[in-house]
Formats: sequence, structure tokens, C-alpha cells
Amino acid sequence: MRYAPVLLMAWVASAQIAAAQDQAARFEVASIKPNNADPHVGGVDTGNGLLRSINVSLKRSIMGAYSVGPNQIVGGPDWLGTDRFDIVAKAEQPVGDHALMQMLQTLLAERFKLAVHRETRPMQVYVMEVAKPGKLEKDEGGTSTGSNGHGSIGARNTSMDRFAEMLARQADLPVVNRTGLDGVYKIELKWSMDPSRGPSSPEAPSLYTAIQEQLGLRLRAQKMPFEVLVIDHAEKPTEN
Repeated sequence: MRYAPVLLMAWVASAQIAAAQDQAARFEVASIKPNNADPHVGGVDTGNGLLRSINVSLKRSIMGAYSVGPNQIVGGPDWLGTDRFDIVAKAEQPVGDHALMQMLQTLLAERFKLAVHRETRPMQVYVMEVAKPGKLEKDEGGTSTGSNGHGSIGARNTSMDRFAEMLARQADLPVVNRTGLDGVYKIELKWSMDPSRGPSSPEAPSLYTAIQEQLGLRLRAQKMPFEVLVIDHAEKPTEN
């Protein structure tokens, strides 16, 4: 019995830590509304503790929240990639993209009743490598910010792992970082979303041409064991 006070104090401390972590993983305020606008209008912007996800599907939100590409998501309802929503959410204080995505996971679980699990399967991926050293511009460090829309990616204080995650949302295969580059970088990448444009078009290169010309990186297809996200359950949210 003499250990009871110690055990009680440990339990209280553990509960306080869990409560703090739970609070940290939630947005202070959040709004979710359906959006039936042109599917090519909108995108995702993050920065200073604010998430603005305009006219995007639940699948796109899952991609950001769990750092996976479209080809890493398995299962889910038929509306997962077609019904679109506006999600505007604000953290209690300025935080980086990683913390925002943790909060987005909580929000999706609460409002969309989203339940997922991870599995590893053999699949084709793009390995991202350095093709032309010296073209990437290093950033000074600090809070990471980013925008990922149709035909463009812009980011500050972004690691190559994080950039690979963003790129995977636009490519036709998952992307694995094998650049060997440490630190954080400024990313400005623009390409054509029109498949009829040739890769040599100077005003509108393909994604795979643009990444090499603008950032000095390349994507090489390779098969390897890779983690996928399996959707166990999802529901449409009530509007607020």
C-alpha cells in the first residue's frame, strides 16, 4: 500500500500529459462546408497555425493529414474523391505544417468519423533524386508553410521528406525521398496540368520536366515495399 501515492501521482501526471497532447492535436476553431464549385478551382494553404482547404475532397484532405499520395489510399466510400468541401481551421497559436496535419487527423476523425489503418504492400513508386546539384535554395529555418494547388507547389522551410509528400499528391505514383539533402528549402514549382501539352513546351512543362528544370531533381520509377492507408470507415459531415 505504501506505493499507492506514487502510483496515483504517476497516473495523474500521465493523464495531464495525455490531456495536453489531446488538446494540442485539436484546432481551436474549425468550419466544414460542402462546395460544389468547379473542381479545378481551389487548393490548400497553410501557415501560422491556419489551414484553408478550399473545394477539396475528403481524399485530398486525407492525403495531407496522413502524408500520403492518391495511390496510397485504399478503400473508402464512392464519394471519397468526388464530393468536395471547404475546411477552414485555426490552431490556438502559430504552429508548423506537421502540427497542423496532426490536428487535421483529429478533425477528420471527429467530423467525418474517419477510421484508417496502415499496411505495407509491394508497389511502384517514384524515387526522388538529385539530377542537377545547386539548383535548390536553402531556407533560413523556422515555421514551415506551404500551398499545393493545381499545377503549382510553393513552400517555405520545407524538408525534402515533406516536399516528397507534397509531390506525391500531384504525381501518379507515391514519391520516396532519396536526395540525401538535409535542412529546409524554398520550393517554387510550376507545371502544366494539361496532358496534351508536350514536355518540351517552355511555357507549360510537364511535372516531370519541371521538377528537373526548376529544382534540379528527378523522379525515377522503382518497385519496392511501400505503406498504404486503408480506409475502414468514413461518413459525410454535418454542415457548420
